[in-house]
Amino acid sequence: MTIAVCPGSFDPLTLGHLDIVRRARSLFDEVVLGVARNSSKSALLSAEQRVEIARAALAVSPGLEDVRVEIVPGLLVDFCRDVGAVAVVKGLRGGADFDAELPMALMNRHLVGVETVFVPGDPALAHIASSLVKDVARFGGPVDDLVPAGVGDLVRQALADRAARAARADGPAQQGTPTTEGTGR
Repeated sequence: MTIAVCPGSFDPLTLGHLDIVRRARSLFDEVVLGVARNSSKSALLSAEQRVEIARAALAVSPGLEDVRVEIVPGLLVDFCRDVGAVAVVKGLRGGADFDAELPMALMNRHLVGVETVFVPGDPALAHIASSLVKDVARFGGPVDDLVPAGVGDLVRQALADRAARAARADGPAQQGTPTTEGTGR
């Protein structure tokens, strides 16, 4: 039985991600969607929320109901070894994705021998990126046709919560409280 891991931060999960998982599922006996914590990114959604979103989306996606969803607790190669994966599957939207993914693929192979399979993204979904979904949602744009059902609402709520926390953290000085600046005091 061949097992592959589809890793990513999935912050949030998009229709492009589901397309890659669907295609990976057609190539391997089992697929594990690995929700990673990316130390170079500040996640909007918690890892637990991202796992919940992925499980819900896969449960209603024909042919993907058996895809496991787990958190990647550390190095991807250790996770692959733990789940018995022979491959990592990554989607590529264009050349920039390949340039970013190739060094990681080579390092993963160097560390434990796991191969990376690159799957070209569906051109109809190539414009969808989690970061763009968040940017569009942040400014009130429509994102529901880019993500699984219900995810747009979760993103908008998380953005509103983050904005409210930031406003509270700024305190009264940022909200128009008079200062002594320019009064000669």
